[in-house]
Amino acid sequence: MSGINLRFLFLLAGLALSAFAADERKWKDLAVDGLHDPASLALPSLQNPRAALRPLPADSAGNQVNWVKTLREGHIKPRTNLLETTKVRVLDQDVIMTRTAEMPYVRFPHLAHTEWLDCGNCHEGLFKSKAGATPVNMLAILQGEYCGRCHGAVSFPLTECNRCHSVLKSSVVKKPAGNK
Repeated sequence: MSGINLRFLFLLAGLALSAFAADERKWKDLAVDGLHDPASLALPSLQNPRAALRPLPADSAGNQVNWVKTLREGHIKPRTNLLETTKVRVLDQDVIMTRTAEMPYVRFPHLAHTEWLDCGNCHEGLFKSKAGATPVNMLAILQGEYCGRCHGAVSFPLTECNRCHSVLKSSVVKKPAGNK
């Protein structure tokens, strides 16, 4: 696909996302969501998604909640650690991943991730700290590895390509080989 066509698709996707955010979010009640047993005696004690999620900032995908904005605006205050002795590390650093074939590069924002998770949740298991040492690829991600461990399950779904593939190749100046 040519760069012009790809940019046009990303523009259309962005317009569709902003139009969706203005629409009413729709959640199914637990009794009819196909996941919960409508005959369960515990069902009345559970909060329906509409009641729980409606006050939170809207998103266009997944469970239709922008969780990063929800956290930053103080709507929720998740525990940063289980043990008081655990040191919480928040890292405000973006990593640009350039092995993306024809797609735009991937911007990985550490800040949005480390506000929720300690570095040890991903490093050195899912990802090596050394740049380029982890053979991340979309097939593995779609199979629940690497980024797919959370995205598609507890974070926005993998169908939102432009959220990660957000850096136009023409906007990044690559360093010559051998420079650090």
